[in-house]
Amino acid sequence: MAEVRVERTGDGFQAVNGRGARVAIGDGDTEGAFTPVELLLAALGGCELVTVEPLTAQRGHRMARLAATVQADKVETSRLGTITVTYDVELPEGDDKAEDVLKAVAKRVHERYCTVGNALKEPMKVEQIV
Repeated sequence: MAEVRVERTGDGFQAVNGRGARVAIGDGDTEGAFTPVELLLAALGGCELVTVEPLTAQRGHRMARLAATVQADKVETSRLGTITVTYDVELPEGDDKAEDVLKAVAKRVHERYCTVGNALKEPMKVEQIV
């Protein structure tokens, strides 16, 4: 089970997990904090990268740089349009197969193995208990 606690602080909000990690949450004007939409985008990019990296490395192709930019436009007040994940990669020097391996692994991860991406693609039930 995945679980985080979101709580109000003296200067905004924060998300805390059971391992003690903390992320500041605020609106678009809150300095040093992520908006909830930015956290959603970070979750998608993070899910893909932390899944792609070990799979490419296990195949002997550790990328010199592996990053991604995740973008989405608000198309309505409370609705996002298409989310785009753009990889920023520096291939390992002298590795002629790394690009093909990365593309194949990243495609499989995006289509099937990223839990966050799968949650965004499929309708799912979200319950609220007050």
